[in-house]
Amino acid sequence: FSIDVECVATGIQHNARSVAQVALVDEWSRPIFNTYIKQDMPVVSHIYELTGLTKEILDEYGQPLAEAMAHLRSHLSPNAILVGQSIQKDVQWLQLAEGVDYHSLIDLSGLFRVWNPSRGEYTNFSQDHCAKVWIGVGDRQQHNAITDAAISMSLFNAYRTVQWDPVRLQELQTATLTAPRVPGFSALFPVVDGCCMGNRKKCICGAPFH
Repeated sequence: FSIDVECVATGIQHNARSVAQVALVDEWSRPIFNTYIKQDMPVVSHIYELTGLTKEILDEYGQPLAEAMAHLRSHLSPNAILVGQSIQKDVQWLQLAEGVDYHSLIDLSGLFRVWNPSRGEYTNFSQDHCAKVWIGVGDRQQHNAITDAAISMSLFNAYRTVQWDPVRLQELQTATLTAPRVPGFSALFPVVDGCCMGNRKKCICGAPFH
């Protein structure tokens, strides 16, 4: 499965977030679960520029988090493998338990990083950048949990098709490294509605990074 979470900001610090949308797709990117979460805490920003979420959407379609989690867990199992971009964050937000809700995680940010010889270190890329280079996804104005989950699974499947072909894999990694960078949201918008977006180079709130 691929799982993705969209959050709203409940404070100005980059770690002040509340789960607002949860989506799950299968290994063929088919939607299995997609729901909005009704908010119990005051929302400082819906981060509309990133999530596409609004108060009206959450008020009309949102359900309690506990109810949504029970439904989500009915699709998971101790044998499930979860794929996603920085998937650890999604798992932490949802408080999923290894060995109960899933077996293991595959983090695409690690899978698609490329060694940069000019810097002597690995370079990490945004999901949008990898999607543009590897599977031809064009520019997106906003993110959405169900779309992000489907793209994550498509990227994983694209990697699987070339992982044992060193020549083609090298070609794609080189293309990823040399293509014009598609920056992540926090690089483009380090602050939204006064809320820090958690870009390490542009953080304004001083909250710790985990």
